[in-house]
Parts: sequence; structure tokens; C-alpha cells
Amino acid sequence: MNVLKILNRQDELFNSAINKNKDLLVDLIAGSSILVVGGAGSIGKSVCLELVKYSPKLLHIVDISENNLVEIVRLIRSSNLKLNIEFDTFAIDINSKAFDFLTQKFVYQYILNLSALKHVRSEKDPFTLLRLIEVNIFNSIKLARLSSNQNCHKYFAVSTDKAANPANLMGASKRIMEKFLVRESNDISISLARFANVAFSDGSLLYGFQQRIIHKQPLAAPSELKRFFITHEESGRLCVLSAFLGNNLEIFFPNNANEMKLVDFEGIATRFLESYGYEPFYCSSEAQAKTMMTECLKNKKWPIYIFKSDTTGEKAFEEFYTNSEIKRLGIFDDIGIVNLEPKFDSDALERFEKDFIMISSENKLWRKENIVALFRSILPELNHQEKNKFLNSVM
Repeated sequence: MNVLKILNRQDELFNSAINKNKDLLVDLIAGSSILVVGGAGSIGKSVCLELVKYSPKLLHIVDISENNLVEIVRLIRSSNLKLNIEFDTFAIDINSKAFDFLTQKFVYQYILNLSALKHVRSEKDPFTLLRLIEVNIFNSIKLARLSSNQNCHKYFAVSTDKAANPANLMGASKRIMEKFLVRESNDISISLARFANVAFSDGSLLYGFQQRIIHKQPLAAPSELKRFFITHEESGRLCVLSAFLGNNLEIFFPNNANEMKLVDFEGIATRFLESYGYEPFYCSSEAQAKTMMTECLKNKKWPIYIFKSDTTGEKAFEEFYTNSEIKRLGIFDDIGIVNLEPKFDSDALERFEKDFIMISSENKLWRKENIVALFRSILPELNHQEKNKFLNSVM
């Protein structure tokens, strides 16, 4: 499958930036001790595969998914890369005693945080929202402080393009994380990356397309939404470049006018089906798409339902920065940089944390409208519109 062709792109991103800075990356990474948290997810795997090319002294990967950790071990051990490194994985939560013991036993020079709840659909209920806030905001603060306590050279965290002018609570959680990390940057150098959608990453709509092919089920895609996309390999390169070459409070984002264009899901779905040898058969409803599956397969067609998005949290298009943010272009090929201002409202951050603890400790207070109000208290620009319909209600 030619991913770039499906994305309507020609060339890979960030290779030039990697090659131009290869010697510097070798100097920084070779012989270093690195901890990657959330390293068994789609982006995490790509980051770890990129890191082992530079022969760090020690690479530890922490993730709560035991199965994904098994696969990344197989992936790395089965590669042609020379592994003259201490490499190990740990299926533990960072809020466990096991993680505390691990980080007492080992000292790391770099900590990279790839863990996140990344789906807009995760904001549908207050129960999942609790974990989204804990993982995306407070776990990142904990890891930044760990980096400081261990005198690390750098703490790196993944943000998202959805943090710029956020329309959903997932994106808002990452923007709030950025605000907290500005405060933590007084004690540890911190760099970040705002991502485009990683094509065919676990759980994504494009990954869902692959699963529908396997299970012989129809495809469904929103008609008007447009997104930026990068590949798995590109995500690994962008993270490594930011983690090791980014200065304090710099956010790296993809910036290539020729390759980084907003792409609609309908076009991707059409090119995806063509890559499997199928012609799309457009249906007027989910019900029709389901009933046409058998008939379509006989004629090398595949039923697809294109619908108008009306679910909570969806934004018509994504963006990597706001008009008020300081940005620089041309420092690295294919990469732009947002410079977070080293200003923070300490009272607002402390109030957010105290209010979150209060709300989450009282069952009667744990309602979604309270969480939205909490987000708006520190992020007044949040453009959240509650439509009472979520992605879990569509195919």
C-alpha cells in the first residue's frame, strides 16, 4: 500500500532535516540513557525505531499495553539495525509503585512522553474524561518533574494540532498541558511537537478503513472535514528532531506547503479502495451500505457511506498555530517552530488543579458540564459546542 499516494502526496517529510543534522543527533543520542513513555503506540514505535539508529546506551520503553510492547520488541529485534544497546520494555502505569521503583533504579538523560488519549470520541462521558485529563495533563506534569529531579538534558512531550484554537476537549487538554509545561520549563528544558493526523495509526479512521477491509464491512467517512496527515515514519522523525534539537519551549510542527495540504476523508477513502483494487460504491445511508456488501464484492466494488458530520468536537479543518503565537519558519527543512511565551498565570494553574481534584473526588460534581466549565476557566478561547451526538454513534 502506497501511503503517500493515498494521502495525495509525493515526497516524504523531514528526511532532509534528519540528514543535515545527523552528526549532531549522533553526538546527542549515542551513549545516552533514554526513557520513552507510551512507546508502544503508533507514534511511540516510530520514535523508538528512529532512536535505535543512533545507538543510545540505554533505551527503556514504558507502556500500559503488554501486547503492543511484545510487538515492538519483535519489530526492533527483527530489524536489520545493530542493537549494541541496553534495551528493555516495561508494561507498567506511570502512576504505579513499579514505575517509581524503575525511575529510582535508573537515571535517564532524556525522557520522551508519547502517551495520550488522542480521540475526540473520548470526551463523550465524564468517566473517560477523567482519564483523559489525568493522562494528557497531569501525567505530563509528573514526567516533567521527574525529568527535573533526574537532571535530564530534556523532557519532550507530544501535543496536537487540535491544541490550536481548540474545538474539543481532547485538543483543549493538550493546550492546557502546554500551559502547565511553561511553568515546569523553569526547572527543565522542554520541547514539544504538534502533530498532524498520523495516517493509519492505531484507532484512527484510516486504520478503521483497513479493519473494514479485513472484516468485509462497508466504509464510512465525513464529507466536509479536512485534516493534515503524516506517515508513521515521519512522526518518528519529527519527535526525535524536536526532542533532541528543540530549544526550551519550542513546539515543532510540519511545515511544507507542497506536501502538507488539508485533505478530505472522501478523497482518501476513494484512493484507499483503489489501492485494494475496488471501485467505491456510494450509498445514501448506513443501512444501504450494510446491505450492499455482498453484491458489491461480486463486482469489485466496495460500499461507502459519506455523511455530513454533526458530532461533538469535530472541527472543519485543523491548524498548527494561532495568529497570536510566535512562529519561525526555515530553521529546519519541512518544519515550523512555535515559541511558547515563558509566561504563566500561577494562580490560574493552581486553581485548575484544585478544582479538578474537588470535582473528581465528588461523584455528584463529576458531570461533563462541570468539566467544560473547568476547561473554560483556564482556556476561555475554547470553542466547544455540545451537540449530544458522538462518533460512537456512527459506523
